[in-house]
Amino acid sequence: MTGGPVQVRAEILSVQQLGQYTQFTVVAPQIAAGFRPGHFVAVAVGGDNSAMILRRAFALSGATVSERFAGTVQFVVAVRGPGTSWLVQRRAGETLDLVGPLGNPFPIPSAPSPAVLVGGGYGSAPLLALAQALLANGSPVEFVLGAATAARLYGALSAKRLVGRVTVTTDDGSAGERGLVTDVLPDAIDRVNAEIVYACGPMPMLQAVAEVAGKRAIRVQVAVEEAMACGIGVCMTCVLPVRGADKTSRFVRACVDGPVFDALKVRWSDVGTLPADLFGADAMGGR
Repeated sequence: MTGGPVQVRAEILSVQQLGQYTQFTVVAPQIAAGFRPGHFVAVAVGGDNSAMILRRAFALSGATVSERFAGTVQFVVAVRGPGTSWLVQRRAGETLDLVGPLGNPFPIPSAPSPAVLVGGGYGSAPLLALAQALLANGSPVEFVLGAATAARLYGALSAKRLVGRVTVTTDDGSAGERGLVTDVLPDAIDRVNAEIVYACGPMPMLQAVAEVAGKRAIRVQVAVEEAMACGIGVCMTCVLPVRGADKTSRFVRACVDGPVFDALKVRWSDVGTLPADLFGADAMGGR
């Protein structure tokens, strides 16, 4: 990543309500210049005198770099607690303290590779920019987007404008087909003759997508939605067990080692636990 992450005071250019989500566009040319699909930003919340000292991490849904205007980045917020409740009350013209771009982006194949992009809720946000990069690479792309309800879908119309073929599922049937993304994923893989699947969304969804694609021996890259308090690898709140190239399992930090991982190397059933066979587990009280 050219130049590495920066901390900036970014002016909010616009705030848009999209279903149950709030989309921010902020003026941050240095972050925009280094953006790649899969990067995220860590945003300070609560104001200068707040007791909420931990930042909140949000995947970047896109960036605009222009020779005429200052570059902008976009991210999407879902209200989950006091920090995000404060954030969605901000308005255009105010400023936010951002650090970014952070994390490792999605890998783009060196040659055209048919792909299916699977998003759960606002996890589809980073997939829109990814689709643009894949299309520019000559890769056929199809979307599968799911959510609990229609109001919790994000980016379906934008995805349709990009690639044409978008399959939508909702748990309650309020939009698209009733069911889960994994119900329709096999057909999407077959239609595009997919060589790779990308996904972002809740951890159970990512595990299920990995299982579907893994049975077909298809590569799977996922952006995990682990809680990230610092975003720079210091606090260790976002660790998850991953098998390395040497077949040894270790805790890795989603913020600096991810958030994008090879899904077939993540030990999904052990997320949130301390497996006894993990490298260094004995020193951490695992034995």
